[in-house]
Amino acid sequence: MKHESPPAVTVPYKDEEFMTSDEARPLRIIAEYLAPLRRFQQEHVHDTIVFFGSARLTSDGPLGRYYEEARELARSLTLWSRSLPTSAHRFVICSGGGGGIMEAANRGAADAGGRTIGLNISLPHEQRPNPYITPALSFEFHYFFMRKLWFAHLSRAMVAFPGGFGTLDELMEILTLAQTRKLERHIPIVLYGPSYWKEIVNFDALVRHGTISAADLSLFQFADTPAEALALLQAGLSKTHSGATPAFAHSRESGTGAS
Repeated sequence: MKHESPPAVTVPYKDEEFMTSDEARPLRIIAEYLAPLRRFQQEHVHDTIVFFGSARLTSDGPLGRYYEEARELARSLTLWSRSLPTSAHRFVICSGGGGGIMEAANRGAADAGGRTIGLNISLPHEQRPNPYITPALSFEFHYFFMRKLWFAHLSRAMVAFPGGFGTLDELMEILTLAQTRKLERHIPIVLYGPSYWKEIVNFDALVRHGTISAADLSLFQFADTPAEALALLQAGLSKTHSGATPAFAHSRESGTGAS
């Protein structure tokens, strides 16, 4: 009687069919947490300043001023951060890794000779890593929620330039975390371009209708020039203390401080 050879045995984490299956989704999710965590530790990245804004704003478009001003602001912040007396990489400019305002932010940091992070997302169209991201700090995510976790996790400040659905989503996520005090620390939030933001979001109407409180308007500030935004961010970040690398945002959970 002929005996068939047993099928080749592969350990599960080397089984591509399994690792891309529905059953392995939790493993893929945790990988998008652990792999960036390891990289940030290896690269001694302490904390970040996050830039949000449209991928569609180019330097030669109708809103081209925002591209150039995002680039200048990122350059100025990087020069300032590099002057701080620490061996860690402090306040590294972080973007969503694509074009437009994201490219401008990474480009400005590169102009200043700094390292800069791109948290890219796999999309069918539009989103490709820009060439100004530091290669060791270029990440690709499949899950939007894991990408947003990393925006918040190391962030010490955030700047929102004009943008569309993605920018609004990311901005409201950070504002909600700040409003509900789910983060232990205060994160300075600057909305760049008040004429744009006050037309797109009627914050005063939210107060008038009682859906937010008047005090919630203090969660963010407006700026309309790179110098103005730089001053606001420096004032807010001057209260930030150094710590272990990387320095995570801890959530508040029933007073335990659990992250």
